Amino acid sequence: MSNAYDVIIIGSGPGGYIAAIRAAQLGLKTAIVEREHLAGICSNWGCIPTKALLRSAEIYHYAKHPGDYGVKIEGTVTPDLKAIVARSRGIAARMNGGVGFLMKKNKVDVIWGEAKLSKPGEIVVSKTTKAIQQPQAPLPKNTLGEGTYTAKHIIVATGARPRALPGIEPDGKLIWTYFEAMKPEEMPKSLLVMGSGAIGIEFASFYRTLGVDVTVVEVMSQVMPVEDAEISALAKKQFEKQGMKILLEAKVAKVEKGANSVTAHVEKKDGSIEKITADRMISAVGVQANIENIGLEALGVKTERGFIQIDGYGRTNVPGIYAIGDVAGPPMLAHKAEHEAVICIEKIAGLPNVHPMDKGKIPGCTYCHPQVASVGLTEAKAKAEGRDIRVGRFPFVANGKAIALGEDQGLVKTIFDKKTGELLGAHLVGAEVTELIQGFVVAMNLETTEEELMHTIFPHPTISETLKESVLDAYGRALNA
Repeated sequence: MSNAYDVIIIGSGPGGYIAAIRAAQLGLKTAIVEREHLAGICSNWGCIPTKALLRSAEIYHYAKHPGDYGVKIEGTVTPDLKAIVARSRGIAARMNGGVGFLMKKNKVDVIWGEAKLSKPGEIVVSKTTKAIQQPQAPLPKNTLGEGTYTAKHIIVATGARPRALPGIEPDGKLIWTYFEAMKPEEMPKSLLVMGSGAIGIEFASFYRTLGVDVTVVEVMSQVMPVEDAEISALAKKQFEKQGMKILLEAKVAKVEKGANSVTAHVEKKDGSIEKITADRMISAVGVQANIENIGLEALGVKTERGFIQIDGYGRTNVPGIYAIGDVAGPPMLAHKAEHEAVICIEKIAGLPNVHPMDKGKIPGCTYCHPQVASVGLTEAKAKAEGRDIRVGRFPFVANGKAIALGEDQGLVKTIFDKKTGELLGAHLVGAEVTELIQGFVVAMNLETTEEELMHTIFPHPTISETLKESVLDAYGRALNA
């Protein structure tokens, strides 16, 4: 078997494996290098298995409140931690195996090992230092290992890992990253979460729903700092109603480890220190790109602030070397990586009309309870850009379907350019808003105006009607509020 390819992708996460499939579809001889598990962090330790955990917590929540729905459950309802974790890990394995099947189906060679760029157009693959997690499906027949491989185009898709703060490094026992938080051997009675981004707040929501005493410490002035301030405030109110303690404009200055607990010294805005002792602590202060030990420096590939620098098509400053996904910078989202992968490959293949990534139209989703989703400019950013705007709001409490579901706490907020009617941003909090946000994403990509949205018929009764009502409200025409 020849070791020469048209495209080699280093890393098989959402960006990597999608790039491999699209390349194969376009007739390019393709190989993908993986050192640990097919499908990357997203399917094995991130996006998918965390949603499985949150689904279990959601079912537990409903079972604990059957009377709200006119249902009686006899006996005690308790979460089975081992079963919850086993279900989540099983789903991760299924996703892992699915990517193995896709590589086989698309005739993509899988190279197991650690890749290093040796020169433009060449990589050297050595034995991995990681424990390879084989997919459930049989490995493709065209599975390779150590050696030297060449390709006209090499794409770096090595992803990212949890970031650690000096002196507060995770130890896997008392201070967790998302790896340990996903598979606890026993349920802690109390938990301190450092950071309220998507990862931190999702785990805070999961553990709080299962009865854990949760405290969240956030250095910024709002939870989920990238979200619209109004949406963030509504979400915070719901979190606190659930019993979550949230400290804003505060930071963990240092920690003291006990035999089976950790005490955090939390420095507040006024300089005072509050000591908080918890069974476990989750460090969720972001991620950092995996750019080390892959030969970037020797080849002169430019990096900045820990990320590989690329243009709108994934090209680095070195011809023939590309980067996609988390390793190429924020937003650190699987769907951004997937779209970046398609753009990169189609540009390589010379397809016409390939458009560069528009980061202003990438949706963000947080799967806490209540869910939060958004796309485009926040109200504050729109004003900071000097835009003359219209803002529409519609609460879930005025939506029939939300009331029937017992999920009437939520809000849809839309932001329009007053002169042009352009939809600048949309921000949602409430039940299933991570499914609803795509309606606004499609609208923005089609350059839809407020008039076209107003004339769109939404099915009744659905929560999606809140989208249209928010648009109507921006122009003083809301019908149900």
